[in-house]
Amino acid sequence: MASSPTSVPKPKSRPDFATLGGLVLSFGGILGGLLLEGGDIRDVAQITAAMIVLGGTLGAVLVTTPISVVMQAARKMKTLFFDSSPPLQAAIDDIIGFATKARKHGLVSLEQEADQVADPFLKKALNLAVDGTDLEAIRNMMEIEISLEESRGEAEAKVFEAAGGYAPTVGIIGAVLGLIQVMKHLENIEEVGRGIAVAFVATVYGVGSANLFFLPAAYKLRARLHRSIQIKELLLEGVLSIIEGLNPKLIRVKLDAYTRGDAAVKKPGRAPAVKVQNPAAERAPLEG
Repeated sequence: MASSPTSVPKPKSRPDFATLGGLVLSFGGILGGLLLEGGDIRDVAQITAAMIVLGGTLGAVLVTTPISVVMQAARKMKTLFFDSSPPLQAAIDDIIGFATKARKHGLVSLEQEADQVADPFLKKALNLAVDGTDLEAIRNMMEIEISLEESRGEAEAKVFEAAGGYAPTVGIIGAVLGLIQVMKHLENIEEVGRGIAVAFVATVYGVGSANLFFLPAAYKLRARLHRSIQIKELLLEGVLSIIEGLNPKLIRVKLDAYTRGDAAVKKPGRAPAVKVQNPAAERAPLEG
């Protein structure tokens, strides 16, 4: 028998070692290659180049994106390094726990537990169910929340995607600015060579920041978004099944479909309804 859903603590943030390891591997490989070629880290440690690339990229993003969306995207940077989404199986176990209690004591028996649920989406869906809201009304209201979250998440991911598009171009601008300064000292060949090397650091910063951070961050945020949407759709389908009075075993079979191919990150569609040849045999009347 599933444990009481309220006994399951709110998921804690856990480090995303894929993100951390990827950054260490990419930057370590590039800097390691530089050192093996006889270079020096100081060759690419140019504060002015970083100011040009990061400042120019941020400015371009602010021109194209509302400041509120940029701030939301900045707050989401934490999710690049820490994952707080609950495992799908744990969400299914919570739903089965609610379904088992509702089957024995009726939907009204979930009122107290619903108020203690940590997940706002599941809490709202359960409270609507306990209040006797029509099944289709609950589906429509909760799907609106899912759609709005999807829109917000996509807008936040596009902030990093836009930065990844602007950064290489801004890096080229920085390189050109450096070359302009070099041209002022053509009389000194040594200074010209050194100046050209420094000028191209801005290009390295632009291309590197775009392909090693901004664009990967956009893809990771989308992966997090799709995972969140998938969990919410699972929870909604589970609550609707509880309202219909389906057998908890059938609900588990229905929701287990969400765990198949869980390693593949893709945009989930609406889960098709499970058709039962004899629904009356699978449902039990709810008391209250």
